[in-house]
Amino acid sequence: MVRKFLIPAIALCLLWLLLSGYYTKPLLLSLGVLSAVGVTLLSIKFRILDLNEGGVFFCCRMLLYLPWLFKEIVKSNLDVSRRIWQPVMPVKPQVVFVKANQKTEIGLVLHANSITLTPGTLSIDTGGGLIEVHALSEDSGDQVLEGEFDRRICVLEGGV
Repeated sequence: MVRKFLIPAIALCLLWLLLSGYYTKPLLLSLGVLSAVGVTLLSIKFRILDLNEGGVFFCCRMLLYLPWLFKEIVKSNLDVSRRIWQPVMPVKPQVVFVKANQKTEIGLVLHANSITLTPGTLSIDTGGGLIEVHALSEDSGDQVLEGEFDRRICVLEGGV
């Protein structure tokens, strides 16, 4: 039980420290620790995070996934901005169906949300091993169809 609690709680505390930037204010530090502990307890209570199923490794692999996702978000932002500022660039909306090979619901949700986070694409629906995606242009639709999101999320889940 201690391992199930300590590893996620410490990871959340470190993430909170990294994202908040508060290192010297005791009240804020204690509230950060309290919130990390609360989230960890709720996650264990509702079986959202099961460390016996590779949750620790999932969290570690997430640290490799997030920089790639941020890079994709920046690239998509630049593409959408160019399309706005240069009307010559085509805006040809389309709906595509992307294969989703995720084994878990969390993996599928992460896949769909990652697609939605990249500007120019929006996940509309999931089901039947597919994600329905609205794309702003053929380029963004083709990028999603390449399957890089799917491949990286499968690796994140522990697949090959």
